[in-house]
Amino acid sequence: MAIRRRSFVRPPGVRPYRRLFVVSVEGIKTEPDYFNILKVFQPKVEIRILAEKFHVAPDKVLQRVQQFIRNNGLRSTDEAWVVVDKDQWSDEQLEKVFKWTNLKPNYGLALSNPKFEFWLLLHFEDGKGIATSQDCSTQLKRYLPHYDKRVDTGKISLEQVREAIRRAKVKDKPPCSDWPRSARGTTVYRLIQKIWGYRLLCGSGEKSGDL
Repeated sequence: MAIRRRSFVRPPGVRPYRRLFVVSVEGIKTEPDYFNILKVFQPKVEIRILAEKFHVAPDKVLQRVQQFIRNNGLRSTDEAWVVVDKDQWSDEQLEKVFKWTNLKPNYGLALSNPKFEFWLLLHFEDGKGIATSQDCSTQLKRYLPHYDKRVDTGKISLEQVREAIRRAKVKDKPPCSDWPRSARGTTVYRLIQKIWGYRLLCGSGEKSGDL
């Protein structure tokens, strides 16, 4: 007598769980625009962007994500990240955020030195000769002539994200333990790798914890 297999039917209205990334950002336009682009590229995860209507210091960016976790909790499979610039912030201010990331393995800090625009610039070139925030903005406008803190979704492709990751990795050697101490560095690529969970660089689609 043949044994009939029971087929699993998901109850109506129950959606499959998607891994959650809570991303608290310093910027009010650029960073939210960019991570909204990633939502389109990687629909298999949920990205919750926490932002204000004005720029705030790193400790305030941290407090925002801490408040979210207190109110909503965070599964061990989910992740919470703080995304800030080095710019004018002191090492003491950044150290407080970094210490928080050591509390749990699913907490992270993604920092760009001098600012987030350097990460954007790596989508187009390797960022040589960049030493100041103004250098970042000036050079970025060569590729995004109308850039004014807003990121045009049509100007960023998946292939460019791959290139940005590759270029950022080259600059982060040996990998910094906390954040890039000198200009022309960013650890945003570490967050992007986690969001994907696939080897984008080789284009094989092989599942992995990193890109």
